[in-house]
Amino acid sequence: MKLIFAGTPEFAAQALAALITAGHQLALVLTQPDRPSGRGMALRPSPVKALALEHGIEVFQPPTLRDAAAQARLQAVGADAMIVAAYGLILPQAVLDLPRFGCINIHASLLPRWRGAAPIQRAILAGDAESGVCIMQMEAGLDTGPVLLSAALPIAEDETAGSLHDRLAELGARLIVAALEKLPLAALPQADEGVTYAAKIEKSEALLDWNLSAQQLARQVRAFNPFPGALATLGKLSVKVWRASAEAGEGSPGTILASDRAGILVACGEGVLRLTELQKAGGKRLSAAQFLAGISSGLMASAIPDDESPSTD
Repeated sequence: MKLIFAGTPEFAAQALAALITAGHQLALVLTQPDRPSGRGMALRPSPVKALALEHGIEVFQPPTLRDAAAQARLQAVGADAMIVAAYGLILPQAVLDLPRFGCINIHASLLPRWRGAAPIQRAILAGDAESGVCIMQMEAGLDTGPVLLSAALPIAEDETAGSLHDRLAELGARLIVAALEKLPLAALPQADEGVTYAAKIEKSEALLDWNLSAQQLARQVRAFNPFPGALATLGKLSVKVWRASAEAGEGSPGTILASDRAGILVACGEGVLRLTELQKAGGKRLSAAQFLAGISSGLMASAIPDDESPSTD
């Protein structure tokens, strides 16, 4: 099948790789413009662009798809379908109507739950028991189109956004290949009930507020691993928390109840949070034992008052 592929991050690159392996004709790949990254802030291609160039596929990086020139280039391809995965640009109706089978999206949630930009993190934050992937026929609304194919995955108790991302990327890659083999497919309209929106993750959300329950804070730690990383204040020290678990216990929120090789126990609004992997500013990710061996005991001697939220000062 002759395809246009539109995507940017690693999640999309896995789908592109699967389509290439399946023998589809990738006539054109769309991806976001190169972005500066790393210490030198050099321009770097997206994972999708790097993979496309590796396979000799033409790459197109328009800043918008709303102008006539960009739309004319897509139309000239004569694609059977356009596959979209975490692309990052809005597709106007003129683009949605171009391919014979329209534009087909790989979305990392069980729609209509978690439409929008950050479905993986939002599912973990909400304590969902499962997630999944929907192969969706795109329309003008935000992730509102009918579903062609879907599959679910359980969310493990220790699941991070990173590990769930990897499992959903693999599932999405398999599902899009399966969906294309079966086209045309009957499209199932999304239910009117159960609609939720997965807003983009803001760095300010990563601050751990010890007045919340330990269960909620543990979900934050998992949802913000690897990005942007949960931030916490331990006495006088600001750290990132990469691994933590909720336990029974009580104490004044923010108080460090105990610290040893098994972790640092911090009292929360309900229960206690055991911190098992941490990172100081400019440092490396360390186990609790390694972290405690490298700091002064005085830095963690004070507790956070009940009415004070964590800060990064």
